[in-house]
Amino acid sequence: MKTFLGISSFQVLAVFRRGLFFSYLTIYLRHYLGLSVTATTLFATLPMIVNVLAQRYIWGALSDRIQKRRALIIWGEILGGIGTIGLYFAHKLPAAPEAAGWVLILGMCVVEIVWSMSNIGWSALIADIYRQGNRSLIMGRLESMGGMGRIAGVLTGGLLYDRMGTAFEGWGFYEGSLFWVSGLIMFLSVFPMLLVPEGGVTEDAPLGQTVSGDATGTRRKFYIFLAAVTLIHFGRNAVALPLPQYLTLESGLDLSALTLSHVLNLRSLGLIVTGFFAGTLGRRFGDRTILAAAAGVASLSLFIIGLSDSLAWICLASFLMGFSEVLILAASYELASAYIPPGRRGKDFALFNAAFFLSWGVAATLIAGPVTDGLLAMGRTESQAYMASFNTCGLVTLAGMIVLLFLYYQENKTP
Repeated sequence: MKTFLGISSFQVLAVFRRGLFFSYLTIYLRHYLGLSVTATTLFATLPMIVNVLAQRYIWGALSDRIQKRRALIIWGEILGGIGTIGLYFAHKLPAAPEAAGWVLILGMCVVEIVWSMSNIGWSALIADIYRQGNRSLIMGRLESMGGMGRIAGVLTGGLLYDRMGTAFEGWGFYEGSLFWVSGLIMFLSVFPMLLVPEGGVTEDAPLGQTVSGDATGTRRKFYIFLAAVTLIHFGRNAVALPLPQYLTLESGLDLSALTLSHVLNLRSLGLIVTGFFAGTLGRRFGDRTILAAAAGVASLSLFIIGLSDSLAWICLASFLMGFSEVLILAASYELASAYIPPGRRGKDFALFNAAFFLSWGVAATLIAGPVTDGLLAMGRTESQAYMASFNTCGLVTLAGMIVLLFLYYQENKTP
């Protein structure tokens, strides 16, 4: 109970900060600092690439060597908080708005080098603490708790972004309140981790079940699984950055920051509702079935926002995004834990995390951004360009589901 209280409190604070900060940073870069759609996606792409490389080649290897998880999380949050506050002062130095935008993007790359130790420590810690079969249940509950934090974070960010409608849009970033609150939350998140054990595994520790079969065959299955999960994450998360831009278009729905927060929070509501029974669904139907079905629902949600400009349908799609997200995260984590040998949890979870972390930036840079900017250059309206990119993302997610079904077919065919 003490351990779950610690990790769940940490999850609430971490997701609160992400909802507070990243939900509005893309709007700030696009509409206030004047970057292009593709350029705004780089605020996630470049830092996430740095994050993944640091996880794989620095912190993942270090975690496997010293078998320390909690220590990496604590230091990652402290140094990340200091770096986030430093970003505020750094981005105020250039006189040109676009230059300030690039300072934010490059500065976040530096922050991610240290904050990535928290990411890899967290993934390995959950696998260390909980046994195979219970992880999807725990992950589902954590996602529900995180959804509550995200609702509070998005609402708080919406209020601070324009100072509750009394200041210009972007005030929260330009004057620093969003940076300071975000950094403070990272500092506070250290305290719940003091309730959690250090983690790590020993050679004679009970390690739970893994996927049966020879080592080479299991590695091959892991890489196919990784390819499927990458496509699923890339498709569904490629819209995360351009969607707030689309919903606030003056030529489109033109939602206010507060109304936008309500639409985004329907996704969080889907997370909360589904997270409480994600583990039960996984046990009843199997994590493989749940993951494939959730990928199909995620694809459907993208086609809805790509084909309809009705706010009611977009709200439904937002809820379905959250509904499918928690099932995808919980089921994929359970399956990844089975494919990954305990002695390689640091390095291999770095690869697994890469599929998720890169999807928040690289996917938008490679898919949503170029499609949107390309169609705008061809003379399409802004709404048409954004909607076409959402449909493209739906197809990518669907492709991931097909690869997953191919893996299942191969596993069932193998005696």
